[in-house]
Amino acid sequence: MIKNYLKIAWRNLWKNKFFSTINILGLALGMACSILILLWVQNELNVDAFHANGPSLYTVFERQYYDGKVVGQYSVPGVLANEMKKVIPEIKYATNYGFNGDNTFRVGNKILKLKGNAADSDFFKMFSYPLLEGNAKTALNSPAGVAISRKMAGEFFGSPHDAIGKIIRYNNKTNFTVTAVFEDLPENSSLKFEYLVNWDSFLKENDWAKQWGNNGPGAYIMLRADANPALVDKKISRFLDKYNKEQSKAFREELGMQKFSDVYLYSHFTNGKPDGGRIEYVHLFSIVAAFIILIACINFMNLTTARSVKRAREIGVRKVVGAVRGVLIRQFMGEAILLTFLAVVISIALVIILLPVFNSVTQKQISYPFGHLTFWLWLFGLTFITGFISGSYPALFLSSFNPVTVLKGAAKLSTGSALFRKVLVVVQFGLSVFLIIGTIVVSKQVNYIQTKDLGYDRENLIYIPLEGDLTAKYKIFKNEALKMPGIQQVTRMSMTPTNFGSSTGGVQWDGKDPNLNVEFTQVSVGYDFVSALKLKMTDGRDYSRDYVTDTSNYLINEAALSRIGYKNPVGKPLTMWGKKGKIVGILKDFHFNSLHEPIYPLIVRLRENEDYGNILVRTHPGQTKQALASIEKLCKELNPDFTFTYAFSDEEYQKLYNNEQVVGRLSNVFAFIAIFISCLGLLGLAMFTAEQRVKEIGIRKVLGASAASLFTLLSREFLILVFIALLIATPIAWYAMYKWLQAYTYRTSIEWWVFALSGVMAIAIALLTVSFQSAKAVLVNPVKSLRSE
Repeated sequence: MIKNYLKIAWRNLWKNKFFSTINILGLALGMACSILILLWVQNELNVDAFHANGPSLYTVFERQYYDGKVVGQYSVPGVLANEMKKVIPEIKYATNYGFNGDNTFRVGNKILKLKGNAADSDFFKMFSYPLLEGNAKTALNSPAGVAISRKMAGEFFGSPHDAIGKIIRYNNKTNFTVTAVFEDLPENSSLKFEYLVNWDSFLKENDWAKQWGNNGPGAYIMLRADANPALVDKKISRFLDKYNKEQSKAFREELGMQKFSDVYLYSHFTNGKPDGGRIEYVHLFSIVAAFIILIACINFMNLTTARSVKRAREIGVRKVVGAVRGVLIRQFMGEAILLTFLAVVISIALVIILLPVFNSVTQKQISYPFGHLTFWLWLFGLTFITGFISGSYPALFLSSFNPVTVLKGAAKLSTGSALFRKVLVVVQFGLSVFLIIGTIVVSKQVNYIQTKDLGYDRENLIYIPLEGDLTAKYKIFKNEALKMPGIQQVTRMSMTPTNFGSSTGGVQWDGKDPNLNVEFTQVSVGYDFVSALKLKMTDGRDYSRDYVTDTSNYLINEAALSRIGYKNPVGKPLTMWGKKGKIVGILKDFHFNSLHEPIYPLIVRLRENEDYGNILVRTHPGQTKQALASIEKLCKELNPDFTFTYAFSDEEYQKLYNNEQVVGRLSNVFAFIAIFISCLGLLGLAMFTAEQRVKEIGIRKVLGASAASLFTLLSREFLILVFIALLIATPIAWYAMYKWLQAYTYRTSIEWWVFALSGVMAIAIALLTVSFQSAKAVLVNPVKSLRSE
């Protein structure tokens, strides 16, 4: 019997090649998109899921209460982890973790700049980063030791085994001994490093991190197997009360803990607690995958029910000879699953072809999981569910035909089935319109980000890290660089214009409420900072060599002035970290962090001779290449033991919005595919409608109907359905995109033309889809159509 079912199913597919192709192609495209999205979702959900101690690993975060608000952050004191381990018995292991930074290593004549970090001796006991050489218990015990990756060991020593015990020069000032070699980190690790040094080495270089009142590093803990996480969370809440004596009524700190495996997806803080982040994109694209599959399933249902009259006689005969409805339902469901299986085969081929492009767009390294049984089970489930959904209504509908009626030749689609098909078309195009509106809004926001005036000029601006001999020779570099062609300005900063990450509450001014604590972002700069960034000043002046007291004076931005409250601020006193000075200038507010964040109060200090940070070089437009060549030559002369590295300000700014750019590109692709699938179904329905109305069209033409009126007659029904879909989808899409934009402090607006353009696009696409078939039907000779009838 199953063999007969397969024969019948194959004959029907072959007999109706065009409609079968539309169905299979629509399903295949929909499933290929959904598989790609779900592979991406699975990749996101698997980040940091490989750690054997995962259930016991936690990230410590800090809540700060000040200025009438609660702020959450992962930055904690650099001595926190070790102290928590000593005091709280439920904590088995703990480690602080520093800042990922690029540092220079040298062995012989080979010099490489690599990204790495610092951690406590418990690190490899907690996290599942396998050691190829060395011991996890002792790998980071010594301040003189360093653990390096397999790749780094290969670059310098040829193999992991040969690297152990060897000396490697760090930043041309410290010799480290290789104590361990770890396997290269997997792609699904949120922590990225090529080397790790002992935490004491970090504290030696960053003395500020020893202070309980200073935050910056991260902290991870691992609980004992019998520990109660809720109890530990309660214990650590007020842990800092004993250590940070700077707390007061105006400023208070609390600690909390979050599953380490959750941090990657839930890193956004609301009211001091992690509650969102990348998980929102996971949810968004999971919904998109469901939308596209649903659109493809609707295609199948629409086309199958529309073609049902063609199979009415077959169903009638089979019922007369004894076929019960259950048997017919199983047959039609089987046909749907067979068609879905064919679509899945094609979709797998499409995914294999498109995966490299998809990885390039999403900046991932997703591989097709052929060797994973769970994937095949998941794919089988998707095939069955899709086949069941797409075949359920057609199976129930076809099996319900009355044999007497259909054998008399009077079988027609009922009003109910026609209405159901119209509802499906509305749903299908409603989803497509939703995706069109979403795509336009996302594109608007990405364009807004890329073109927004930040308050400084990020074009033709280069960053060069201050390291090695360049630190002491900054003045020589600046004087020589300014003589070179193509270079306008040179200055220095402790940060970069796209990331001011240091803040303080230690600011005092005349008239300050003693119960008020305001957090100020702070940055140190060199001379010519304002002119090099092309910042605007609303009052006062920039730092100048003509004023020897400027090393104790301050520049502030408008946001800082509004919190301080001075009416005539220039010349007024300001104290930071106990250092008294005066305000010499007011900077017009500019963006120094992501547009997700507001412009915070900012204090700028003059530190021309600081031993860290970045050199900023502004080049003349069109002369960047020439300037870079000159700068590289100069850096090699002044700093020969370090490789020359640089970054462009505009490129660093774009990196802040990688997620948005990925979402924008994927939205464009998926919206196009959703519309394309919808149009395939609409084309099939238009062909069927024209075929069913051949006689009516012929009679109307004989009676004098014009081609234009007949074209309108055939197209009007579909356009009305698209218009209804537009009316339903528009408010839903507006609300969804309004909520999405709330994540940005600075965002684009959702204007009326977005919906008008979406509507015009949807109607135009639908009209183009049905117009060819409608025109073809209208232009047929009525004599031929009536004779064929």
